Amino acid sequence: MLGGMSSSPRPARRYPTDLTDAQWALIAPLLPPPKSGPAGGRPPKHPMREIVNAILYLVRTGCAWRLLPRDLPPWPTVYWYFAAWTKDGSLDRVHAALRARLRTAAGREPEPSAGVVDAQSLRGADTVGTGTRGYDAGKRVNGRKRHIVVDTLGLLLVVMVTAASVQDRDGGRGLLKTLHRTRPGVQLVWADGGYAGSLVRVAKAAWRIVVVVVRKPPDQRGFAVLPRRWVVERTFAWMMRCRRLVRDYERTIPHQEAMVQWAMVGLMTRRLAPAPGPRPWAHTRS
Repeated sequence: MLGGMSSSPRPARRYPTDLTDAQWALIAPLLPPPKSGPAGGRPPKHPMREIVNAILYLVRTGCAWRLLPRDLPPWPTVYWYFAAWTKDGSLDRVHAALRARLRTAAGREPEPSAGVVDAQSLRGADTVGTGTRGYDAGKRVNGRKRHIVVDTLGLLLVVMVTAASVQDRDGGRGLLKTLHRTRPGVQLVWADGGYAGSLVRVAKAAWRIVVVVVRKPPDQRGFAVLPRRWVVERTFAWMMRCRRLVRDYERTIPHQEAMVQWAMVGLMTRRLAPAPGPRPWAHTRS
């Protein structure tokens, strides 16, 4: 109450990133039941839906943790859940379940059998320590590199973050090893020329993954859409709509990987249960 007048009720969706009821219904059963708050011993003060809304807001807008709006839960609480769900595997389970559901809705099998691999270098902020950053001479980027595998729909299967100085084929070994462990059904992966060489032999011998290198035509001049490779490039474009992913601000590699997963969680929930009204990124036509 302010000045003798009651405050107006809070709108159902304050920000475009807030989950609708239908979107929250997709995520809620996948999160672990709350046991206690960050301090322990007491039930949580803030609803889990508000915690997820705050994480999605931060990923989409790129604001600092301490600059989360005051009508969202306090940033230390939000960060505590972000770190806890990253560490205990809850985020992995949410992401995997939404991806399987979206694949099924698209008429595909829940688990993929093929993927596309690529890497993306991004500049590191001053919060990225020297121990986990490097210089990509080809892209002239000082920071970290995201290595990802996506399915043929462009949905994320694996993300691995390294120093930007790590070559694609070297990062590809760890990436495909993780892919084999977490998604053993994937037996075919398309890649660009950066993954040619020993990785092709190692992937087939060690993990039974066939790596097909899609090369540029020798007579190509300028930009051209290449078969299969455009799928993963489109996924990078989706990710870059989230301002928190335009530059690496995370102090730890697992948290940078988690930011990528949260960006995809937001994308998949919007596809499975589109919110009413115009999309915030869509241009209106006169």
